[in-house]
Amino acid sequence: MVLRGNGLEYIEGKNIIEKADLDRIDVSLLPKKLPEFRHSNMTKDLLISKWLEKWIETDLKSGIIKENQLLPKKADIAAYLGISVGTVQNAIRYIEDNGYVESKQRIGTLVKDVKKGISILRKQTSKREQAILSIQKFIIKEDYKINDILPSSRDLSKRIGSATNTTRLALEYLACTGVIKSMGNRGNKANWILISIPKVAKSDLKDTSIQTVTLVQQVENDLKNYIEKNYSVGNKLPAHMELSAALKVSIKTIHDAMKELIRQGILSAKRGRYGTKIIRMPNEKIVQKPENSIFASAQEASFYNYEKIEKHIKNMIVSEYKIGQKLPSMHELAKKLDVSGNTIRKALQNLAKECIVEFSRGKYGGTFIVNMPKNVEKQSAFTWLSVNPEHAKAYRGQGKETAVK
Repeated sequence: MVLRGNGLEYIEGKNIIEKADLDRIDVSLLPKKLPEFRHSNMTKDLLISKWLEKWIETDLKSGIIKENQLLPKKADIAAYLGISVGTVQNAIRYIEDNGYVESKQRIGTLVKDVKKGISILRKQTSKREQAILSIQKFIIKEDYKINDILPSSRDLSKRIGSATNTTRLALEYLACTGVIKSMGNRGNKANWILISIPKVAKSDLKDTSIQTVTLVQQVENDLKNYIEKNYSVGNKLPAHMELSAALKVSIKTIHDAMKELIRQGILSAKRGRYGTKIIRMPNEKIVQKPENSIFASAQEASFYNYEKIEKHIKNMIVSEYKIGQKLPSMHELAKKLDVSGNTIRKALQNLAKECIVEFSRGKYGGTFIVNMPKNVEKQSAFTWLSVNPEHAKAYRGQGKETAVK
């Protein structure tokens, strides 16, 4: 399916809008008359949302602003109104619910004609939307009746497993849609009274916790499809920045989605120039690797190098040392394990925090074992990865250095 219009194009669910092609509305075009914060019973974010909706309706009709123009930056709107960026963000969420704007990562917030109601962007299921559904299910499962008072935002957030601010935004939305009504209380007091029983499908009532599909999960599926179509095992994926530009999401979203693919054994990540490689196609079953492979498991590969070295040194202590004995110097360990001195230092510092080793200065100083590591998993000599695979070495007992063949 292809949709075109106003310089935007949407093909088969893939948003290919380019930010550079869009115009941003100047903050000076916002209404000169500001909301009356002091003389209103509404919260600031709700008051601003009404103010923005009225402005969009009026200026769209008069042609001052156009559909699919970008709203001014949140920071600029906040400075214009003399409020926090967070309050502006909340207000924009309200007007997006009502169809006045549409937001997308790495692009911005686009003005919409509320009468058309056509979505041109792939949207994530936001945390607030998840909280709205969870609160509705909570009301029904707990058998609340009309005029019953709901728990406070903080209390309710614990019940549904959501952040307090996200829960408050969800409650404000339910108030706008006529499910609950504010009692005018502030702080942590119960503030909401039920005025209408929400309608929720029976299949959704099994669990009140937040479990709807998030943007990270959507991007995870996109990455799997992207790998299936364009790559094979052993290929290296593009950098996070390139992938974020291709899929039109933030670098953090790409990072989180790739972490999940690493956990599933599809990708293997190494720091530096080695990057992220495909070790299994998404549609293939996991194949057990040989014990003596120089490649770590996907889970191991997701660790930083110092974490792998830390784990390796713990095993080395358990198998070769006793309490009171001195470990080789950082320089010796770095040379034997083929990693930097900083990596060894950070690993030993972590062991010191766990009270496994202790540092002593002076001529007879060094790193001494004060306690044996507990709950150490038995592992092969190659469960950590060298930063230089061509010279990968493992430290195996008696101070011997064994090169990987």
